Amino acid sequence: MLTLFHHPKTRSTRLIFLLEELGVPYELRHVEIRKRDGSGAVDPANPHPHGKVPTLSDDGMVVFESSAIALYLTDRFADRGLGPLVGDAQRGAYLSWLAYYGSVFEPAFVSKFLGAAVPRGTAGWVVVEEVVAAILQALGHGPYLLGERFSAADILYGTALAMFSGSPLLEKSPLIDAYAQSVVTRPAFQRAMVREGN
Repeated sequence: MLTLFHHPKTRSTRLIFLLEELGVPYELRHVEIRKRDGSGAVDPANPHPHGKVPTLSDDGMVVFESSAIALYLTDRFADRGLGPLVGDAQRGAYLSWLAYYGSVFEPAFVSKFLGAAVPRGTAGWVVVEEVVAAILQALGHGPYLLGERFSAADILYGTALAMFSGSPLLEKSPLIDAYAQSVVTRPAFQRAMVREGN
């Protein structure tokens, strides 16, 4: 049985979305987490090494970090078509976008949110404007990051971009807005929203 360790209104919600897209049985286990305001605590029931979410257990085999969970699930349920497999011409792009999410996309937005300068030439990430330019270039080849093919990578990026829409972190872009809306209006996202707080 798949168990997703979850706390409402966190990054783990997008993994509920992915599980709903895959259409596989899973259990949600609500755990406490440390919050930005200093409240909360690490939940001993959560197997994540830092008590964060999301964390996935597949009959006791633990996977943590959103991109790793996305890759694990799309490989595990390959027949659902949400991630190109080894040998597929789009596998490299898929892996790149998954890795880029945690190593470039999120650090860029967190840096901007905190008002921290990105150390040019030494950091593994870049400023938000460069990240957005790379996403826009990819979206110029189709409605999704992999062109015509919707993948788990779109779940990570589309939900984050929808959340940032209208905030000072993200400059207005009709293409980014349309992309984010195409992701968060999917029926699986709506089902995830219902499940996420229960």
